[in-house]
Amino acid sequence: MADEIHILLVDDHSLVRQGVRSFLETQSDLRIVGEAASGEEAERLVADLVPDVVLMDLSMPGIGGIEAIRRVKKSSPHSHIVVLTSFQEDDYIFPALRAGALSYVLKNVQAGDLADIIRKARGGEAFLHPRVATRVVQELREERKDIPNVFNDLTDRELEVLRLIAQGNANAVIAQALGISEQTVKGHVSNMLGKLQLADRTQAAVYAWEQGVVQRKRGDV
Repeated sequence: MADEIHILLVDDHSLVRQGVRSFLETQSDLRIVGEAASGEEAERLVADLVPDVVLMDLSMPGIGGIEAIRRVKKSSPHSHIVVLTSFQEDDYIFPALRAGALSYVLKNVQAGDLADIIRKARGGEAFLHPRVATRVVQELREERKDIPNVFNDLTDRELEVLRLIAQGNANAVIAQALGISEQTVKGHVSNMLGKLQLADRTQAAVYAWEQGVVQRKRGDV
């Protein structure tokens, strides 16, 4: 069938593969095109089969699941990887996602939910087990705290100029709004671009919108 989702099962336990296969084969739109018992075997098969989804365990002999994810994505970027594992520790979650896994599912998942996760994965839609999602959010928040605030280097006037640039104003309009000369505005723009390491005012405008500078007051930046 043209709309079938082709799946490669990767798990070193044949009983697990058999159980997953038995259920997935009851779904008319899901087709198991191959099975692998190791990362090395998965790497070989994915190059030939180019499956839509690779359902992969992390604990396997040889190169293991993390390295297997990296190699599979390199060999077949088209294939989306859904990790199916019993591990919910950070030592597994983050390396797997950084290696290229799209989704992270624990083995206590309901069969019907797994089928839906696979369907979403074919379209590039990720799923994280709630416990895993909580850890990812916590980690992102921690990383965010460590990011230096580049806008702290801007003076109040430079920040005002940046906001007005982001709103699409020309130098003449900015000068009138701030009660300064166009030459002074140009000086502020030059200093601001240098501090933010941006090439031009267009990049500055895009960056300001991305960082929420337009909506925020200085104390919130």
